[in-house]
Order: sequence, then C-alpha cells, then structure tokens
Amino acid sequence: MTLDSLKRRLYARFDLRHDQAELADIDATFRSGVEFRGTNLWVLIFAILIASIGLNVNSTAVVIGAMLISPLMGPIMALGYGAGINDSALMRSSLFNLGLAALISLVASTLYFWITPLTQAHSELLARTTPSIWDVLIALFGGLAGVIGVTRQVKSNLIPGVAIATALMPPLCTAGYGLATGNLSYFLGAFYLFAINCVFIAIATLMMVRVMRLPSLSILETRSLFKRRTVVGVVVLLTLVPSVFLAVNLVQREWFDSHAARFVQEVLRAKPNVLVVSQEPNFKARQLRVNLVGDRLSEADIKAVEQRLPEYGLPDVKLALVQSGQAMLDMNLVKKDLLNEFVQSNRVDIAEREARIAALQGQLQAEQKAAASELPLQAIYREVQAQFPQALQLSVSSGLQSVAAKPGAPLQSQTTRPLLLVQLQLRNALGDDEQERLRQGLRTRAGLADVQDVRLEVLVVAPAKPAPVVKKKR
Repeated sequence: MTLDSLKRRLYARFDLRHDQAELADIDATFRSGVEFRGTNLWVLIFAILIASIGLNVNSTAVVIGAMLISPLMGPIMALGYGAGINDSALMRSSLFNLGLAALISLVASTLYFWITPLTQAHSELLARTTPSIWDVLIALFGGLAGVIGVTRQVKSNLIPGVAIATALMPPLCTAGYGLATGNLSYFLGAFYLFAINCVFIAIATLMMVRVMRLPSLSILETRSLFKRRTVVGVVVLLTLVPSVFLAVNLVQREWFDSHAARFVQEVLRAKPNVLVVSQEPNFKARQLRVNLVGDRLSEADIKAVEQRLPEYGLPDVKLALVQSGQAMLDMNLVKKDLLNEFVQSNRVDIAEREARIAALQGQLQAEQKAAASELPLQAIYREVQAQFPQALQLSVSSGLQSVAAKPGAPLQSQTTRPLLLVQLQLRNALGDDEQERLRQGLRTRAGLADVQDVRLEVLVVAPAKPAPVVKKKR
C-alpha cells in the first residue's frame, strides 16, 4: 500500500460530504431556529421555568428535561453560520433574538426565584457559578458536533445531546437566582458561563462552515474581512482569558486541598493519643486549620510539625492547631461509663414500666369488682336455674373485656366493658335458636349493650350407660 492510497483511504474515512444534506436544506435548517416568536417564545419560557424548578429542588432529571426542550441553540448556531457565509443580516437577526431570549429567560427565572419559598442554593445551582476552561472545551466540541448533526441528510439526536452537554438553560436560571437573592457573584459567574457557551458554540459553527466549504453569500473586501476577524478574535480572547484564570485557580485549589489532606493524614493522625476532629483548608488565606483532641502538643512538637509543611507542597501555609486541652481519655473507662449509664437507664425504664403495670392491674381489678357488683348475678343465677331445673351444674360470673375503637388500634386506645359468663351442664343439647334466645334474654336482664357481652357455654354430658349384667354359670 502506497502513501497516496493510504491518504485517500483516510480522507474517505473522515470525509463529511458523503451524507451531507443539500445546501438549500442546510441553509433552511440554520435559519428556521433564529426567530423567537409564538411557539418558540412560549417553549422558551416554559423551559426556563422547568429548569428553575429543577435547580430549586436540586433535581438533575428535571434540569436535563428543560435543556432538551430549550430552543436556545437556534440563534447561537445561526450566528456562527451567518459569520461563516458572510450574511450580515442573519448575524444581526441572530444577535437580536439571542439577546431577546436571554432577557426573557432572566426575567422569568428571576420572578420564579423571587416568589418561591425555597431559597437554599443546592449543588445543581452552585455548579453553574464557577466556569473554567473545561466549559470552553465542552462548548467548542459540542458546537462542532452540533454543526455536523445539522448538516446531515438524516437528522440524529446530536442536537439534544449538545444541548445537554453545553447546558445553555441552567446558567441563565442561576443568573436569575443571583438577581432574585441579590448575590452578584452568582449572577456574574452564571452569566459568564452562558456567554462562554454562546461564544464558543458560535465559533465552532463558524469553523465547521469553513471546513465544509459552504458557499458564502457575499465576498468581503480585505478591510472588512480583517475587521470581522479582529472582532471575532477579540471576543474569543475576552471570553477565554477569564476562564483560563479560573481554571488555574481551580487546579491550584484542588492541589492545595489534596496536599493538606495528605499532610494531616501522615503527620498529625500518625501521632499517638491525638485525634483529628476536623480539618479546614483555606486556599485564599493560605491557612490550614486543624481541630485536635487528646494529648496536647508541646511548642516543640508544633514547631516540628510546621517544619514539615514544605515537604507536602505547603511552604507558605500557616498551620492553626486548635487543641481541646484534655488528655486522651482511657477508652476502657469510657466504655465502662457508657455501660453503667445504659444499665442505669434500663433500670429506671424497667421500674417505671413495672409501676405502670401494677397501676393498670389495680385499675383492672377495681373495674372488675365494680362491674361484678353492678351486674345482678344472684338474680340471673336464680332465673337460669328456674329455667333449666334439669341442669347438672350452673355457674354465673362477670368480668371485663377489652374493646378497640378501630381494628388494629393500639392497646392504649382500647376500652373495657362488662362481660357476663354463664356456664351450663345439660344432658340434652340446646339448639342454636334456643341459645340465641337465652343470650338475648340474659343481655336484657343484665342491662348490657351488645349480645356479644354475654358468653354462654353449654356442656352436654352424656348419660352413663348401665353396666352389663353378667350371668354366673352354675
């Protein structure tokens, strides 16, 4: 295989023209999403409100849904397309509609966060307040992928994916939160992130239009072309430089935190009878605050610890040790004290429970006596005896039964009511109708509320069989 054939194969492999749409279709697609009027405008407002709610309740799924339905990508990509084909009218229209969309989004999100009772800034919202160079790279590569998706014959899910990756909607909502709460740093950080996404998606679109050699609408003069390129370069630099500074600051902070954590782990935690309660690295103040309990470190020990800071990349950091002033407690004594306290607490609980049970038992006995004294047991006994003179045995007694107000109710909510118990021993069984009439009569005689308060037990005793006569043989 020759070098030329290898080049041709590679070129054919990466060629974008084989599935590229017609030029008229590409132009119509870019221009269709520019203007915010009617449907696009209402969808934008609803998407902003959905994203604001998602940030407010810290729901990633809701924020992603808002980004999917947001129409903000249209004017941004049209701006880059207009710059690529030298269409000044399209560029002006895209800039106007993008500014209008940003203004409406800010107003809607500010009104929402001004009205909502939930004012805490969660992680989803805070993540949009500190942009960096990585957000620039995401917007740039996302824009490149988005242009490829727009210019294909078969439309894919590239545009929704770019909308999620570049996250145009959440920064505007976060900026509205900053305005509603009066937090200027949140507003500036979030709006700067939105500006990064807009600028570099448009730049990516411009780059891909030039790479794919889409036809220009007009040929610019050398002076006009130089002026336009200068403006684009200045805008890119003004957007890029702060993000680089923020990225460097973020990396330095991450290094500081990791070095501080390693220093605390290997130097302070390694000391016997010393317990690190918390550590608070402060990158801006170049300070490491550590709270300790246990044996106090002497001045010589503290100086020895401070001298080891440069070994961990912390040469200019001030170490602030906050010591409790107490020696390390004997863990055996601590366990013993906890066990004694637990046993004593259980003893108190058991004593209270036993006293409660005794009181309830006394109350129950008193209620049983009261109920027994209220029911006319002797009169009922005589009446049943007169009704069943053939009874072999008869007993009449009373008691209390628990009744729940509702099925499954706890014991504390249950009440008691009198119970009449009549036991009969008969030679012949009673029918169901006879037993029911007897229960109704006993309920009426005892003055009970329900027939269930009468318990009737009938025991049938079979008559004894005569012993067989045995004849004696003579």
